[in-house]
Formats: sequence, C-alpha cells, structure tokens
Amino acid sequence: MEKLFPGVVMPTKEYWSGRRVLVTGHTGFKGSWMCEVLLGLGAKVYGYALDPEPNSLFDEADLSCRTNTFIGDVRHTGHLMEAFNTARPEVVIHMAAQPLVRDGYDRPAYTYDVNVMGTVNVLEGCRVRHPKSVVNVTTDKVYRNDEVSGYRYREGDPLDGFDPYSNSKSCSELVTATYKRCYFDKVGIPVSCMRSGNVIGPGDWAADRIVPDLVRSFVDGRTCELRNPSSTRPYQHVLEPVCAYLAFAEAQALHPELAGEYNVGPDEESCVTTGELAMALCEDWGDGARWASVPQPNAPREAGFLALDASKLKSVLGWRPRWNIEEVVAKTAEGYKELCAGVPAADVMGKQIEEYFGGVGRS
Repeated sequence: MEKLFPGVVMPTKEYWSGRRVLVTGHTGFKGSWMCEVLLGLGAKVYGYALDPEPNSLFDEADLSCRTNTFIGDVRHTGHLMEAFNTARPEVVIHMAAQPLVRDGYDRPAYTYDVNVMGTVNVLEGCRVRHPKSVVNVTTDKVYRNDEVSGYRYREGDPLDGFDPYSNSKSCSELVTATYKRCYFDKVGIPVSCMRSGNVIGPGDWAADRIVPDLVRSFVDGRTCELRNPSSTRPYQHVLEPVCAYLAFAEAQALHPELAGEYNVGPDEESCVTTGELAMALCEDWGDGARWASVPQPNAPREAGFLALDASKLKSVLGWRPRWNIEEVVAKTAEGYKELCAGVPAADVMGKQIEEYFGGVGRS
C-alpha cells in the first residue's frame, strides 16, 4: 500500500480539537495516558470503564474531573449504549480489557467474556452511532507464537494466542473483522485493530507487571525477584502506541482505505530481555536498586521470545518510534521518581508528552 503521509506522523490539534472521542478502558494506565494526550489536543473526551484501582494514575491526575466519565462494565450492553448515545462519538478507541496473562489463566471465562463479548458490545455501539473512525486495541500476543528466535511477527501471520488472555484477544480481532465485513464496510466506517508491544512508563502500579514490581521494590529497599529474566519482549514507552493509535485513527478517518491490522512496536534493537530491562532501570534509578532471578517452576506458561515487525505502519503512515530503549527506561525512571517525590501526576505526564512531541508539533 502506498504511503500517504511523509515523515513522522503524530496526532494533530487541527483534527482532534473539539472532536468527540469515546475511550473504553480509560481509567487504566494506558487509558490515563490516552486521556491526557487527547485533552492536550483539545478533544472532548468521554470514557467508559470500571472504577480505577486504588492509587491509580487516573485518580492521581484528577482525570475524572477533566473527562466525561461513565463507570461501567463493557459486558453491560444497556449502560454502554447510554454512554454511546450521550457521547455521540466521532472516534472510538476500544481499550477496555482483562489485560493480564496470569489473570487469564485464573479466570478464563471472565477473560473471554470481557475481551470477546465486551468487543462485540462496543462494536454494536459503533453500529448504532456510526463514528467516523474506530480502533480496537489488542496485543502482540494475538499471534500463534512458535518462539523462533529473531522472528518478528507480521500482520499476515496466523492468529492463535496460546493462553486464555492471548487467545481472547485473537478472538476479539476475528469478531472485529466480521463486523467490518458485514456492517462497517457497507456504510463507510473505517475500523482497524492495532497490536501493541509491552508498554512501560511512569504511573503504572498494577500487580504482576515488571516495572511496577521493580519500582515498588526500589522504594521499599528490597531485591525484586524476577521469575523469567531471559524472556524477550518489545518494550516501548506508553506514549508510542497511544500516539500511534491516535495518528492512525486520524489518518483512517480521512482515508478509510487504510483500515486494517497494524503492529505497533519498537525497532529491533529496542527488543530486550526482562533482565536487561531490569538492569537498565536499576542503573537509572540508582540508590542500590537491585533484582535477582528467582524461577517459579509451577508458574503458567509464558512465551520466552516475542517481537513485532511494525514495517507496515511505517510504510503506510510514515510512523516511527520516537524513543529508543535507553530513552524509554530513562523517562520511566525519571517519571516514577518525580511521582514518588510528590510531583503532581498531570505535571509528570504533561512534561513527558511535551518531550515526546518535541520537534514534531501537534498542529
């Protein structure tokens, strides 16, 4: 497909200012960053999600007072449709999910219910309200991963996530493709699935995630125990996929023929092992920060190697990652230190957003 946009593409104020946007899952870590970027672009942000977790970035940044928030479950069709009817969204970014691999093993039925039927309900809302652009955010784990060292998954590779979480997101994409063929293509609504690598950045305090676990151990003066430091993942700063989703949502609204499936991941040199990520974060943190390998033989299976090829998005949109892994880790450590020192979360996020857009502009 021919590239339509030259250079590095970022979401623009020209498009987003005053635009009505519905974000599902907006109270989560990535959703909070999405809201902050959209607010900075001048969008009218509506969100639908569960209550934020205690001490969440969403609450710390006071986003409930700065967005039009609906607290609800995407499995509840009536309440979700109320949000659609109130928001009358021009753009829908679907991020609500049960997002954890290990939780998927523990609660498979719930995981499928949220990630598959939740997607169906969101698409039903879109079928009624006819937004101008829809993005379903999935994951790098949708692919059938044979763990071939060095292989970077491409959009045409088979979807067959191994575990309940990964497989439920594969199913979410299949549902989206069916709605696209049967409904949205007929009325000209562009709908895309965007598959993101692992995101890190300041403000994530979720359990059972590598960076929050490390930071908590640093603050407490403990050694962080890592169960699988040799696993390789496409780590990236949370602003990379957030801005890619928005830039693409903007592009496909103007050029509906772009709709499809796209990977969003770092360049090859920024795919590192969990141990390398932990070591780099320890070095940037200082103060005796440390980690140790403590295998858990009975832990659920997780892939040892996973990487994405984002060349399609680069070719079609002109998108490029802005920060390499060294910059990502440095920004993450800096932001967490500021949060721990009492700097307001909105200020921490705003600073990093300005740095990310630096030299590119928002207009």
